[in-house]
Amino acid sequence: MRSASIGLGLFALAASLCMTVAQAADAPVGATAIRIADGVLNGVTDAGGIMSFKGVPFAEPPVGEARWTPAKPVRPWTGAKDATRAGPACLQRTKLTPQEMASVGAVPPATSEDCLTLNVWAPAKADKPLPVMVWIHGGGHTAGSGALDFYDGTRFARDGVILVSINYRLGLLGYFAHPALTRAAGAGETLANYGMTDQIEALRWVQRNIQAFGGDPANVTLFGESAGAQSTLTLLTVPAAKGLFARAIVESSYIGGAFPTLADAEATGAGIATKLNLKGADATAADLRGLSGEALIAAQEGMELGPIIDGRLLPRRPADALAAGAALKVPVMIGSNSDEGSVNGGKAEGALKRAPEALVAAARSHYGLGPDKDALLARKLWGDWTFTAPTRWAARTLAAHGSSVYRYRFDYTPERLRTTWTGVPHGYEVPFVFDSLWKVPLYSALLTAQDKAAIAFTHSCWVSFAKTGAPACEGGPAWTPVTTDMDVALDITATPTLKTDLDKPLLDRIERALIATGHLKP
Repeated sequence: MRSASIGLGLFALAASLCMTVAQAADAPVGATAIRIADGVLNGVTDAGGIMSFKGVPFAEPPVGEARWTPAKPVRPWTGAKDATRAGPACLQRTKLTPQEMASVGAVPPATSEDCLTLNVWAPAKADKPLPVMVWIHGGGHTAGSGALDFYDGTRFARDGVILVSINYRLGLLGYFAHPALTRAAGAGETLANYGMTDQIEALRWVQRNIQAFGGDPANVTLFGESAGAQSTLTLLTVPAAKGLFARAIVESSYIGGAFPTLADAEATGAGIATKLNLKGADATAADLRGLSGEALIAAQEGMELGPIIDGRLLPRRPADALAAGAALKVPVMIGSNSDEGSVNGGKAEGALKRAPEALVAAARSHYGLGPDKDALLARKLWGDWTFTAPTRWAARTLAAHGSSVYRYRFDYTPERLRTTWTGVPHGYEVPFVFDSLWKVPLYSALLTAQDKAAIAFTHSCWVSFAKTGAPACEGGPAWTPVTTDMDVALDITATPTLKTDLDKPLLDRIERALIATGHLKP
């Protein structure tokens, strides 16, 4: 997904300008060695007593003959491995438009196909095994990195939660099918969803190794935003992920829609092969693996990429699995922002023209927008169609099948932006969740006391959920779960409020349309 948010664009610019300053501000004060199942890691401990280990390999490099094969556990090493610097991001375009920059926050400093690493932040001292959170970054399954500054886990570790952020294969290197690859795969071996196998292998790494950092492998919360949220929600429905995490947080996931079948993905892959001067569907696996990674990244321009129904790892659409009660029965926190349409990338106005007249009229009345505000109307309706209504549907569906579900809407706008924003753009909750704006001095200097209080509040919600499975936000109302009889959501504003039937008339109308079009199930 792509964001046109001016505020996030400024944040991304500030992040890139201030990277050196931020690194100096939290410079390491002591070397720290730790032995895990795979070998010894040399990390650092900062002045606040927080250990960090970065660029830790969790899987074998997916290069050469291993390109487009499922992730495999990293081989143990001898000696000590340096873990003081993050590894490269997975291969992606590094020349981004301002809108793309706003979506992923910053351009990773280095990219490579050899990218399957993770980062860990943990307190140097702990009296008991600590809860763990594993973060899957966003970026439309084509961009991003687990090592960007606003995914820094220092504040989580300060508050007694170990934070792990991961990389996973992106674009056509992570989500690709072709008849030759299907023939070359072993019996029952995952096809097409290579990025998802990376996520699962990272979770397995956590199960093997997190005790060495003081973590509790039985208390792992998986969470992500945008593409990372879609990955989290999808993993809730993947049998291979059972037992790898105990809770999930889904931030702004696209839930509905048709995930491509393996046959459709193979046809797309054959077209890509032809585009790259190979013999289309008759190209061999060796031909495909001989292509440069850069050529593949260039060939995916304009494509929507992500999980594929391969019939092996992913047997059906997540929405279908949720409706059938086939999701893992774990506590879930799920929500969206108040201006998700900021990520529409120009698609919203076309969608408005195709929308039923009755729905457009209802939306115009709900938002209070006249005919002269159709661009804003399109943006608002597209956001609620794509994110808000499906999120509410998922929350109620999970609750109906026995999960404890806590829904939120993030609607806190920083004080200095209230005259220009029409709501909170896609992705903007992330630095509030991580309490990471201290990493960007030029930006954090603009925060008011109320902004800082909102950051502390939001961060506390996520921390408490990771610890107990029931969010208890500092200074906020009691957050009760969604039930089949009551749709409740925490509205995170300057004055957080628990609301019942939030925007119900419009969301009911949108949900009925999504069901009628097959995006969701009754």
